[in-house]
Amino acid sequence: MDSIRQATPYTPEPAILALGDTMYDPVAAADFPKTILRYRNDRAAAEIGMDNLDDAAWIAHFGRFEPLPGNLTEPLALRYHGHQFRVYNPDLGDGRGFLFAQMRGSDGRLMDLGTKGSGRTPWSRFGDGRLTLKGGVREILATEMLEALGVRTSRTFSLIETGEALQRGDEPSPTRSAVMVRLSHGHIRIGSFQRLAHLRDAETMRRLIDYTLDRYFNDAPGEDGAARLLGHVVRAVAPLAPSYIAAGFVHGVLNTDNINVTGESFDYGPWRFTPFYDPAFISAYFDHHGLYAFGRQAEAIHWDVIQLAVALRLVADQEALVSAIEPYAGHYEAALMRQLLWRLGVAPRGEAEDKALIGAMEQALMAGTVEIDRFFFDWAGGDCRAPSPADTLYADPVFDDFRDRITAYAPARVLDHPYWSDPAPCSMHIDEVEAIWSRIADADDWSALHDKVAAVRRMGDAMGAMP
Repeated sequence: MDSIRQATPYTPEPAILALGDTMYDPVAAADFPKTILRYRNDRAAAEIGMDNLDDAAWIAHFGRFEPLPGNLTEPLALRYHGHQFRVYNPDLGDGRGFLFAQMRGSDGRLMDLGTKGSGRTPWSRFGDGRLTLKGGVREILATEMLEALGVRTSRTFSLIETGEALQRGDEPSPTRSAVMVRLSHGHIRIGSFQRLAHLRDAETMRRLIDYTLDRYFNDAPGEDGAARLLGHVVRAVAPLAPSYIAAGFVHGVLNTDNINVTGESFDYGPWRFTPFYDPAFISAYFDHHGLYAFGRQAEAIHWDVIQLAVALRLVADQEALVSAIEPYAGHYEAALMRQLLWRLGVAPRGEAEDKALIGAMEQALMAGTVEIDRFFFDWAGGDCRAPSPADTLYADPVFDDFRDRITAYAPARVLDHPYWSDPAPCSMHIDEVEAIWSRIADADDWSALHDKVAAVRRMGDAMGAMP
């Protein structure tokens, strides 16, 4: 890889092979008619030593899937099970994606390059193994916005149009096709453990526990490994729903096969950002009972973690697992306070006072008189900076308790970035997402997408890093 020359070295580490072939199936990528590079995330690529790849090499690796040096010699479709809307499904696995490569990132973490839309695998069932171009564009927008809003998320690494016409029942067809690559902190799901419990494969379960402890939590294997692993997962996953709440985000499909044990959000299908603080807001048209509605995501993810505990009973004492999962609620509450105070841009003042502030804030927002993004933008740093007529909006009595409480809070960030002088906040509501796609679909105009990514990153720079 002569074209990779930058400060962060490319450090391949195909660690997944240590698990053995009971956890995956070797597969081949589809032979696409075309490979038109539409998006490359050089910021993410810099973290794994690949930002200086020229476009030809990029397409060769992430459109034709030529192996990276020292890495996996063939892609691997991972095996897993999972609960889908709380119904157990033993027929899952990577059906239109695979693990392409693993390497160490600039922060020392083990990172995966995984695909979506790369072709059929043994787990495709009746699917075609493909991804719509619109689906890839939507995932770019979701991951960029979530990253800017402090959510630990996979990053959309690459999107390449593949020149096929796809038939889909839930969008106008035929529609354009693409193959996407995501960069993420592993692809070990709760469903990976559920599969081994279902198969009663204690030997591989112990090997997966040891692998996950070592590779993702820097913890040593041992006889109490299952309980320690569950404790790590509880701490890692508990902040996920709070980060969604603070971002106003609805994932839409929080099944156990979509919950990464590292707590990193990934795999975006029918996602949406809710304009208002509406607990009943759903993003998936097929979520008929609102199981994964905005206000139920915390419940859903907690239920998923409990399923991990159930699976680990294959090799661990139930009492130890119960003890490991009990701190979940405390981690969740702490993360919720941390995420919401960070988005407000104020420094914490103590548990009781912070809870009262957040309670007043939620009551005000649930009145539905102001959009989430507008509210956090106007109150950034703890002092309403919005000019009239927004001042009139916040004069509504529903905001009185919140206004009285936040006056005691000090700002946690300096509002010297030009973003804070903009007339309106950066948002990602469905009408704008559809407008961006329409320009691509109708005129092959990608400028709106690139402009939006730049605007979102600008907002992220103004927000600063999540503590």
